[in-house]
Amino acid sequence: MTAAALTVTACGRNADAGGSTGGQTGAAISTGKASGTITVWAMGAEGDNLPKLTKDFETANPGVKVQVTAIPWDAAHDKFTAAIAAGKTPDVAMVGTTWMGEFASSNAIDPTPASIDKSSFFEGAQKTTEVGGTSYGIPWYVETRVVYYRSDLAKKAGFETVPNNWQGLKDMAKAMQTKAGAKWGIGLQAGGEGSWQTVMPFAWSEGADLTKDGGKAYNFDSPQLLKATKYYQSFFTDGISDKSAPATPTTEPDFASGKVPMFISGPWEMSAVEKVGGAGFKDKYNVAPIPAGSAGSSSFVGGSNFVVFKNTKNRDTAWKFVQWLADPKVQAKWYSISTDLPSVKSAWQDPSLASDKKLAVFGKQLETAKAPPSFPTWEQAVKGLDTEMEKITKTGEDPAQGLKTAQQQADSIGTGM
Repeated sequence: MTAAALTVTACGRNADAGGSTGGQTGAAISTGKASGTITVWAMGAEGDNLPKLTKDFETANPGVKVQVTAIPWDAAHDKFTAAIAAGKTPDVAMVGTTWMGEFASSNAIDPTPASIDKSSFFEGAQKTTEVGGTSYGIPWYVETRVVYYRSDLAKKAGFETVPNNWQGLKDMAKAMQTKAGAKWGIGLQAGGEGSWQTVMPFAWSEGADLTKDGGKAYNFDSPQLLKATKYYQSFFTDGISDKSAPATPTTEPDFASGKVPMFISGPWEMSAVEKVGGAGFKDKYNVAPIPAGSAGSSSFVGGSNFVVFKNTKNRDTAWKFVQWLADPKVQAKWYSISTDLPSVKSAWQDPSLASDKKLAVFGKQLETAKAPPSFPTWEQAVKGLDTEMEKITKTGEDPAQGLKTAQQQADSIGTGM
């Protein structure tokens, strides 16, 4: 999974453009079984695996046909925007969460019917479906970021687990170098695309908000983000993290060898590090929540949503399919197929998830994880923040100046609302 594929969002727009300050609810859907054919677009591995799941929907609704088209992530956004412009969208689609504001502003996606229980989802994930107080679709699967650490090496460094505060994390990372033989104490992204996803958990843990003026403008130069950025920079200036880390990460082999015994990432890394580490490696590492700031422990919530396009010729079945995807049992089965984590809180009670102590850490972190705003220009604006983070980490740029520059760029771009 790429950083671009995993980014997320949430926030406002007026009614004519696909949202409203008061919020809209989609028209009701009928009771009874679904019927007819629906077309579905889905990206990456999810697109490849989804037909394994849709067979169950077809079995439960005799006569229904779900036609899934798998699309590469790097081609998806352009394919969607072209389809919206041409009025040739699929009935239903998996959508990157950072695209929600843009698609809602195009008046392309249908508000969520009241029959779908929004409270069943993790709050941060549900927020990624909302534009201007209106929900569009459902959060389909989720991910969040936590601290991975070599528990065997942590003991050598004098730590049983990751301390739940910023200074403690830094002390542990330094001890990994001085006492456990690590070259770098913790692997942190030295700027570049998606680096905001590693910085923002610390900022959110300080109570940062990426919007201001009642959610109508970007807020990249807040005191909370500045404090988090100074802390993040200190890992590089103090020689604890590698400011020359390669553009193509070597996370798994470096973690397995002990060269870099700590890093921050999502749930997909569990299978990746265990594959590289070999037999028994799962007992040599653990995961822990993001160390708390003054506002507690928070993190980034990612994943993907499922939406229904207004152009659909079979709206009733399209929404029944989306509602079916949010069933806890279906969510648990999807996890068994894909290892994508459920967005529905009750699905985590399934034995396949509940028995895994590492997954429980992700589940707990998801309770407080947050998403960026669903401004149509988010991906464009955040590039400026990523660029400044690279200067801050690699060349020692003053964090206050870097954030001021990112703010000025964001202001010139505007929210697109």
